[in-house]
Amino acid sequence: MRLLLQRTHTVGPRTFGKLFADGVFLCYTLEDEVRESAGVPVAAWKIKGHTAIPSTSYAERPYRVTLEQSPRFGPDTITVHDVPGFQFIRMHAGNDEGDTEGCPLLGTAISDAGIRGGTSRPAVKLAREAVRQGIREGGVWLDVANIVEVA
Repeated sequence: MRLLLQRTHTVGPRTFGKLFADGVFLCYTLEDEVRESAGVPVAAWKIKGHTAIPSTSYAERPYRVTLEQSPRFGPDTITVHDVPGFQFIRMHAGNDEGDTEGCPLLGTAISDAGIRGGTSRPAVKLAREAVRQGIREGGVWLDVANIVEVA
């Protein structure tokens, strides 16, 4: 299975996007600010706890996704592996940039302030089931695409 996190727009320090599984829309995403700079090492632009993970064009490959036990988020937490300059990247529930330290938050509805209350846990459940199915079918990979500006 191929997941795509397509970043769509920013509002202040929040980066919004959409998560797709094999081209089918699953839910919305919320991340910290995108700070990456092509050709510049992550350590030069990352602000710990306040930076979105690099796009896969920066990483030059998709990220492997598994379901892992997380001390913070519990069993079957969606985990993104081998992200340059980052560790323990999880897709989890939350409502605003204060709930993430670089991890994508998931929700079924958004506003300019973040993920709408009550929509995050259902989105995580939906994404977890998609990842579980993808693992059964041979594996899950995540592409992360930055905002494409249209003139």
